[in-house]
Amino acid sequence: MCGIIGAIAKNNVVPVLLQGLQRLEYRGYDSAGLATIDNNKLQRIRSIGRVADLARQSSTACGYIGIAHTRWATHGEPSERNAHPHLSGNLIAVVHNGIIENYEELRMQLTTQGFLFTSDTDSEVIAHLIHSHYSRGNSLLAATQTAIGQLTGAYAIGVMAADNSNQIICARKGSPLLLGLGTDGHYIASDLSALLPITNNILYLQDGDVAEVSLSGYQIFDANGNTVERAVNICKLHSSKAELGEYRHYMQKEIHEQPQALINTLEGVCNSQALVPGIFGADAARIFPQIEKILILACGTSHHAGMVARYWLEEIAGISCTVEIASEYRYRVSVPDPGSLVLTISQSGETADTLAALNHAKDLGHTHTLSICNVPESALTRLSGLHFLTHAGPEIGVASTKAFTTQLAALFILTLILAKQRGGLDSKEEYNYLHALRHLPTAVDSVLKLAPDIARIAERFSDKRHALFLGRGLHYPIALEGALKLKEISYIHAEAYPAGELKHGPLALVDKEMPVIAVAPNDTLLAKLKSNLQEVRARGGELYVFADAGTRFHSGDGLHLIQMPEHAGYLSPILHTIALQLLAYYVALQKGTDVDKPRNLAKSVTVE
Repeated sequence: MCGIIGAIAKNNVVPVLLQGLQRLEYRGYDSAGLATIDNNKLQRIRSIGRVADLARQSSTACGYIGIAHTRWATHGEPSERNAHPHLSGNLIAVVHNGIIENYEELRMQLTTQGFLFTSDTDSEVIAHLIHSHYSRGNSLLAATQTAIGQLTGAYAIGVMAADNSNQIICARKGSPLLLGLGTDGHYIASDLSALLPITNNILYLQDGDVAEVSLSGYQIFDANGNTVERAVNICKLHSSKAELGEYRHYMQKEIHEQPQALINTLEGVCNSQALVPGIFGADAARIFPQIEKILILACGTSHHAGMVARYWLEEIAGISCTVEIASEYRYRVSVPDPGSLVLTISQSGETADTLAALNHAKDLGHTHTLSICNVPESALTRLSGLHFLTHAGPEIGVASTKAFTTQLAALFILTLILAKQRGGLDSKEEYNYLHALRHLPTAVDSVLKLAPDIARIAERFSDKRHALFLGRGLHYPIALEGALKLKEISYIHAEAYPAGELKHGPLALVDKEMPVIAVAPNDTLLAKLKSNLQEVRARGGELYVFADAGTRFHSGDGLHLIQMPEHAGYLSPILHTIALQLLAYYVALQKGTDVDKPRNLAKSVTVE
């Protein structure tokens, strides 16, 4: 949530800051701002709305050092007065991601010291707190270190002082922050995407780190104030990976990137003749045989991936699995089982609720941990004993697409490896599953070719306000994911139910104005699903059925058929997911909403 970029360079940094903000805008886009230092004076420009509005106001801005921010509002409404950077006495400028939990107490203390607050945010206390210590003769580094010691909550911050144009101080706790090292300057950012056009030399700060960044170099201190070294990573991603290219929206681009994303994710498996646990980490071969249960912790779309995995793990691997919403798990009394594998799933690896849930599980005595994540060097991968990177590439659209399907692929691989280790997978079955995985990108491509048919169906949704999604068994979580995508980007209220639950309440909602979308794979529950759908037709409901070949559905009055390819067995959820992503995308086009930046939402949820 929110995006930070800062730069100190040999040239005017304003173009770099604006370009970085544009790449970070998917993390927050209700307001934006930047601050530079020129001739020992702070210049600040802020704007309500998008980065493009800020850019129009910044044509004359100049400076060789600066910080900038794009906001997703938490404390205080979206407005210019609440936009970052926040200043204290025209001396200190601060940008902040995260939430300061004790800001009210700090605000009262600072007010009594004479500091004037001009915003409703929790972030402004950081600027005044650093100012209070800096004005006592402390260096900017020491003032920042002292100030963050008084903060409770999560933060990634960038700090400048008007009378010190030679350095930026940055710090992180619970929110991501990284350094970019260049030949003509050095940079800070909350997300790798902001720095891709500038440098591929990336250094990830760890929790508690404080960094002093200047034109000549940098120095990093840990939470105890000791100087530390952090590895410099050579990023192999190219900035073109985050460009729209021929596509209208990032979501559309990322939907169509899924065959390649799956190839990249499955490369280590599909190029092998056998499934080996080592792809999850060096200790996986030792740990996996000890596992009797699995606890999956995740939020949102990642939680739906975990729900699909539960069916796979219990049916194929024969291992008991529980799936918990991460934000709920840590706040209820649970009975820990130290012998369980705690599996966390997150696109960014910085999801605050998931990180907190993992730490809670470890505090309860869980020692075996595994993360599935799309971002190397994320907090989640560092906290986990084992991890698997999905290699989906940058995902800019707020509504997750390729991150979800690559998570499912990773979870299916985990299922097969656990099944093999438990004696539940013979060599013939292993060969067949590997063949199915190798064929998966081709099968996905066949679903993408249905886009024109799905676009035509979407035209019927333009005046709808509600929708109902139905699925059974393994495909019920896919119905949940379809409903989530539709409401995220089209603002149509959508709910999902196991189709067998229709008669236990949701059927009361069905009429000709309520589209009912059914996921209809050609599996053992097809006959049951057909009976449930007859209940809808008998009440005048309008059905939209995504049906595999051979299911014997026929278009007619009140039933609109989207003909899917042949049934893909256990991998069928991935194919049906992509069809529902396309439906949500084309409905949003009909509604005229902002597909990539839906209202009130942001990509990486780094606050509770």
